[in-house]
Amino acid sequence: MTEPGSPDLDVHGEGDEQATHGYITDKANYLARLKRIEGQARGIHRMVDEEQYCIDILTQVSALTKALESVALGLLDDHLKHCVVDAARMGGPEADEKVKEASDAIARLVRS
Repeated sequence: MTEPGSPDLDVHGEGDEQATHGYITDKANYLARLKRIEGQARGIHRMVDEEQYCIDILTQVSALTKALESVALGLLDDHLKHCVVDAARMGGPEADEKVKEASDAIARLVRS
């Protein structure tokens, strides 16, 4: 098994079974944030089940949306700094593909 950061590791997710992604150094942080987000979603579910005031529920939905956006922006930043920069250094069609992937992801985030 290849250790993260070793020269044998394919950083682009192609070829080797195991790849390093840009977010890997913050994986524990992302998992903790996602766990809190899960709790927020369960809390909203409970609020609806208990028929709480709609504005209070909407406030919690807004907080959940912001938390998800924060995770998405962090992942996008990590992707740009790691995957896109590495591909750009290598050049060629893979670089163009990674830039297009990032552009498409940004477009999806802006639309949501």
